[in-house]
Order: sequence, then C-alpha cells, then structure tokens
Amino acid sequence: MIRYANFIKESIVDGKGIRLVAFLQGCLFGCEGCHNPKLQELSGGIEVTDEEFTQLILKQVNPLHRGITISGGEPTLQAEALEKVLRIVKAAKPQLDIWVFSGNTFENVKDLPMMQYVDVLVDGPFILEKKSLSLNFRGSTNQRVIDMRQSLTENRVIELLLDET
Repeated sequence: MIRYANFIKESIVDGKGIRLVAFLQGCLFGCEGCHNPKLQELSGGIEVTDEEFTQLILKQVNPLHRGITISGGEPTLQAEALEKVLRIVKAAKPQLDIWVFSGNTFENVKDLPMMQYVDVLVDGPFILEKKSLSLNFRGSTNQRVIDMRQSLTENRVIELLLDET
C-alpha cells in the first residue's frame, strides 16, 4: 500500500524538464519552514495499492514529460512499496528519469532497494537558516542534487552540476 496526497501533472520546478510529480503522504522530519506541512501527517492522504499507484502514474505520463518526481512528505517512509512501483514504471517508461526528494541523506538511503531505480536524489532536510532562493531544485544550501547512477557505482556522492542563479 502507498499513501499519497496528490499529483501535479506538469511541473518545471521539481526537476529538469516537464515532470509528473507525485506527493507522498507522511513525514517524521518536521522541518521548520517545511514547504508541504500538510503532508507530514502519517494517516492523511489517500491509500491505494502499489498496483493502483503505478497505474495512476503511467496513465498520467505523456510525451511531454521528461520524467517523474517523487516528493512528499518523505518518500523513503514507503520505500518497500515504492521500490515495486519504480521498478514497473522504469520498465514501462525507460526514457523517463526518476527524481526523489528526501529529507534523508544519500548515506542513509543509498542501500534501499528503491534507489536502484532513482536517477536523481535531492537529499537532506530543509534547514530554514540555510534557505536560499538562488538554488535550483532545492530549498537550503545543505541539500544536494545527486546523480544516483554514478554515485551508486562509485559508492560516493556525485552531485549534478546545475546553473544556479
């Protein structure tokens, strides 16, 4: 089962290109200044089977999408179910990249089976004192945009180079 809050069908701020974004429900971090505080409640949102969630994603993807972003809440709280979903989505739509936003760090989640299907991980909790509006795809300077394929291969963090404004 997966608990989610909603989808955004066409986002350009949750990763490179036009993206389908799924917001999962539930987070234990409680970051001050959280962008999605309503998604922290563990029992909120809508609960569906892994298969239903996979179909919700696949039915909404269109040729304009560069990828899919999984955000929250905290996606790694639902890592086991999400691994099943991402495996099927990646097999059905290999041209799409998958981004995951997590308050956890790479070092804490790199061994989760779901991470083998993630192309980019935006990691680390939001820290209000480190907030910056000049960062692409993240809210505070402690957060990293990580190339998961290369990082898992080399067993160390390899950040994506982004043009910051």
